[in-house]
Amino acid sequence: MIRLSHVIYKADNLYQSVEDFKKKGFVVEFGSKVNPHNALIYFSEGPYIEIIQKAPISTFLKFILKLIGKQSLAKRFESWDKAKKGFFEICFENYNKDFDKEIEILKKYNQKYFITKSERTDPKNRILKWNLLFPRDCRLPFFMTYFNIDPKPRNFIHPNGIKKIHKVKYGNEKRLLKIINEMCNDEILSLQANLKEELIILEFE
Repeated sequence: MIRLSHVIYKADNLYQSVEDFKKKGFVVEFGSKVNPHNALIYFSEGPYIEIIQKAPISTFLKFILKLIGKQSLAKRFESWDKAKKGFFEICFENYNKDFDKEIEILKKYNQKYFITKSERTDPKNRILKWNLLFPRDCRLPFFMTYFNIDPKPRNFIHPNGIKKIHKVKYGNEKRLLKIINEMCNDEILSLQANLKEELIILEFE
């Protein structure tokens, strides 16, 4: 089962955006205690929101990716750095330890990919681990296996009364929507053909 994992929000300033979301009545936590590169808005069920100011990778590492033939991954991270303020990227998740189903679909459409591992220690000192799959085509969403430890609060309602993300309207090229539709069966995700640019609109419940 492949679900919508989270929606990424690009901030001009991470700390200011955290304060802005807090003023809107959301509970926000940084991804780590020391030098956080992101912040999270969790819901008890469904996808969460990740706030970033820049891609979680240094300029040097992007250079190394290019040297080892992973230009498409470096290009994706560079696009994150250049993204305008607002929601700009989505991630899918599965509850397995591998990406066998995702790989099968990507191969069907002649889409290449790159798999890696990641982990972080969150403010509650939990070591979260997961795997990532990045399609070569930067306009396709990327994938993650679900965390080894569930970081979401239980039976939680934000101070503004919001329980969860009810709908994510997502627009992309028709050729890519065909692949995305086959990959993700999450009813929260509403796909819309949009040839000019990616479109991400959130509706809350």
